This record gives sequence, structure tokens and C-alpha cells, in this order.
Amino acid sequence: MQIWKNFLNLFLQSNCPLCQRPASQEFCEYCEKQLHKCRLASPNQRRDNSLQIVAWGAYKGAIKRAITTMKYDNHPEIARPLGEWLGEAWLQEYGNENSLMVVPIPMHPDKQKKRGFNQAALIAKSFCHTTGLKLKLNGLKRVKETEALFGLSATERKQNLNQAFDIGKDFRQAPNVPIILVDDIYTTGATVKSAIKTLNKYKIIVSGVAAVAVPSKGNYKNNS
Repeated sequence: MQIWKNFLNLFLQSNCPLCQRPASQEFCEYCEKQLHKCRLASPNQRRDNSLQIVAWGAYKGAIKRAITTMKYDNHPEIARPLGEWLGEAWLQEYGNENSLMVVPIPMHPDKQKKRGFNQAALIAKSFCHTTGLKLKLNGLKRVKETEALFGLSATERKQNLNQAFDIGKDFRQAPNVPIILVDDIYTTGATVKSAIKTLNKYKIIVSGVAAVAVPSKGNYKNNS
């Protein structure tokens, strides 16, 4: 009987997307330990013009590799644990506060079709499953296909993201509660600020941002 159980366990295991070792969940035990070494001591990072930023980890090492693998090596399953850990970080800060809505940062439809998924949306689903917050997948839509922000100056980022978003079908009528934006990485805040500008135009209040990772150094403006 034990031999049969061991055989089934082996059959059900997949390979860790980060190291290819056998894994019973998304990551093997070794990589999960490495990921948790990137966890921030405090999820509450800072206020950026009164905007609350909550993050789970520092964007370096294993967490940087996990996010890159998820996005560019077709591993959407990585979003589930990342969203769960981010949700746990949120609960650590705010408990079971449920008078909020969650909106993921959208991708342009052409880019999403090419990738096959929007990682922010998948993270947001897992985040909401953990926190109990209400998810609005289509609160925003991306109407401008922007360049990659890496390597752009602050002025170029702002121009690149100008009028990149519009209101989505979920918010044809403005919600009567504040919303939380969810993304995989928060760096300079250029993307988030552009999204907030669009939402504010429709009288929708954004009270904070939840991101899986933020840059590991203090100077956010020097990061993409």
C-alpha cells in the first residue's frame, strides 16, 4: 500500500519552474525557502503622495527570477502562491477589512493575447481568495500599447503612460467604496499613477496598492 502511495505521489508531482526539481506544489521546497528569504520584514513600505504601498518581498534574487519566469517563460501557475503571500501580507497589516474592491493593472489586449494571460489579474484572484476582498477584473482597461519602462527616464515613462488607461466595464457606474490596485512589481509608480489619474477622473477613489515586490534599495526613482 505504501509503495502505491509513493508511486502516486511521484506521478502527481511536477517540476519546479525555477530549478526543475520535483515539486508537489508550484515550487520545490528549496526554491520556496529561497523565495521566502526575499520577504520584507514589514509589508507596509511607504506612503507615496498619501498612497499606501503594501508589498510582500524585495525584487531581487529568487523573487525576481520567479516573476520573470512567470511572465516570460509561460508559467502562469506561479501567480497563485505569489498572490496568496501578498494577501497574507495585506491581512498582516489590515486584518479582515473588507470594505474595499480590488482591481488588477491591465495589459493591452494585443500584449495579453501574445503572453496568454495577465499576471496581475492572476495574482489579484489569488490575493482576493486569501483576503476575502471583492475582485473587479475589468475595473480598468489598457487602451494604449506602451513601451517597456526599463531604461526610460522619469519624463519618458510619464509620456509613455499618458492616457494609457480608460475605465473598464465593471465601473460604468462608480463604486461607493475605495479600491486597491494590484500588480506584480511596484517600482517608480509611473504605471500606478497613470491608472489612478484615470480612476480619479471618474470619481473613483484609490486608497492603496498591493504589489508582490518592490525594489530592494530605498531609492525607487532609480528603478524601472
